[in-house]
Amino acid sequence: MQTVCLGWHWMPYRYSRTADDVDGAPVKPFPGWLADLGRRAVADAYDAKAQATSYRPDVALINFYDERAKMGMHADKDERSRAPVVSLSLGSACVFRFGNAESRGRPWHDVALESGDLFVFGGEARLAFHGVMKTVPAAERPDIGLPAGRLNITLRESGLT
Repeated sequence: MQTVCLGWHWMPYRYSRTADDVDGAPVKPFPGWLADLGRRAVADAYDAKAQATSYRPDVALINFYDERAKMGMHADKDERSRAPVVSLSLGSACVFRFGNAESRGRPWHDVALESGDLFVFGGEARLAFHGVMKTVPAAERPDIGLPAGRLNITLRESGLT
């Protein structure tokens, strides 16, 4: 798996404005159109315009998964904000495991995420353990300019200044 960050660079357990663990380069800015997409997703998920207008994502983690890539169960706890996480899938489908906030163990639900799917988790589910169990290699989407693999764009509010 390969990762690119916008707005803030994430390293395990912290964020930085420079890619300190890669090449030290400044992080590219977080685009306004992506924040707008996140606000629309939150509004649709919660049917709450007020919550959506207060949603201010400033971090995008863009992960590329090849046909063998996985991501173990983890919880997104490095942000100071507990605003919802918005996840956009592009390219190959995957099996996304969405669990509970107490442990990596059961109960969990396996969800097939297809290209174009948005997955929003907030409230009590904001700190739920989750991961990618497998990428489905026969589900490539060259029509979107991605001949193989999967892109996942995850939007978050860092709570940082």
